[in-house]
Amino acid sequence: MIRILKRKKFFDMPKFKYLLDTNILSELIKQPNGYTARKIAHLDNEDLCCTSLIVACELRYGALKKGSHILMTKVNQLLETIAVLPMEQNIESHYAQAYALGLTVVTGNLKEFSRIPDLVVENWLA
Repeated sequence: MIRILKRKKFFDMPKFKYLLDTNILSELIKQPNGYTARKIAHLDNEDLCCTSLIVACELRYGALKKGSHILMTKVNQLLETIAVLPMEQNIESHYAQAYALGLTVVTGNLKEFSRIPDLVVENWLA
């Protein structure tokens, strides 16, 4: 079960700072004690991290496509521990969601996201 935040007005939303992309969450699944996990653990508050519904769906689809019960279990466990932002009106992709909410996109795909003007992007896989 994906834990999706209930729709709230913007000022009622928790104060997230980082929107984690698919490749970041995949890294957490593959290496739960790796660099990305240590980076999150060293934040002032692990609850500063969230992801988008699109990313949650991509992870589930990938696990289903592989047909791995173990992978699906790991994906489910991860999605139970991180806030999944709902899709808001006029938000067509997770980088737009991050931009609209003033979040930093955390991704290993800097080339793709760096083309968005004024979007703050960090690579935690480097």
